[in-house]
Amino acid sequence: MPLDFEHIVASDGYRLFARHWRPSGVARGFVIALHGIQSHSGWYEYSSGRLCEAGYDVLFLDRRGSGRNFSRRGDAPHGDRLINDVVQVLSDVRRHRDRIAPSAPVVLLAVSWGGKLAAITAARRPELVDALTLLYPGLCARVRPTAWQRAQLNLARRLDVRHKRVEVPLNDPALFTAEPHWQEFIRNDPLALREVTSGFLLAHQDLTSESLAAAPQIHCPTLLMLAGRDQIIDNEATKVWAARLGTSEVTLQEYLEAQHTLEFEPQPDRFVNDLLTWLPSVGL
Repeated sequence: MPLDFEHIVASDGYRLFARHWRPSGVARGFVIALHGIQSHSGWYEYSSGRLCEAGYDVLFLDRRGSGRNFSRRGDAPHGDRLINDVVQVLSDVRRHRDRIAPSAPVVLLAVSWGGKLAAITAARRPELVDALTLLYPGLCARVRPTAWQRAQLNLARRLDVRHKRVEVPLNDPALFTAEPHWQEFIRNDPLALREVTSGFLLAHQDLTSESLAAAPQIHCPTLLMLAGRDQIIDNEATKVWAARLGTSEVTLQEYLEAQHTLEFEPQPDRFVNDLLTWLPSVGL
């Protein structure tokens, strides 16, 4: 499907890169997608193209400091700044939707770490999100900082140290997929984020706390997709979180043999087909 590369100017002047798939006719829905801590929109071209073929307008944002956003690489001034970026894009998309297809839903989709941003946005600004799709969301992680790392981060908060560079603790591609060619892709991807700043980690800490508490304030239909052999996400804790959602319209899909990134599984059509089945099932 046709793919456009765009820049969206955030309210503070930062230029956010995005990949945009537009269907040939009137969109049956609008999907705004958020990626994980290390990935970027380029990892998800197959599923985004499939959604577009099915009639959905898909806007996949590269988080500031990630992907093709090279300014302040791996940094975030604070968690609210990342949420504000998502809110701005959702608001812009809804205004566009109102002009061309006012009955089409706006769906917020997030993978891995992006699940924090999606959960908080859906809780804070429910009028912007008609449905929520969380793919192996980074709400409850298996990979956690050590006591020494937590102490260092607490010290950084007290001293307002925000520009120290820290390696992302997910640099083993086998954490994402068991497929050798996709492991090689991740290993050699020049756009993958390998380091973040202490400022980003402080934002991460704040966003983690808020996203865990956000479940009861999320009232829209929600689809949760989990990888059964995930070494990054704690699936059981994530299910407990989902049980606290403020909606009865919760659908769980679990892929027992999947490693983490469903896009990099041998048969990615399985999860895409399930997503395309779910959207109409909740009246979208």
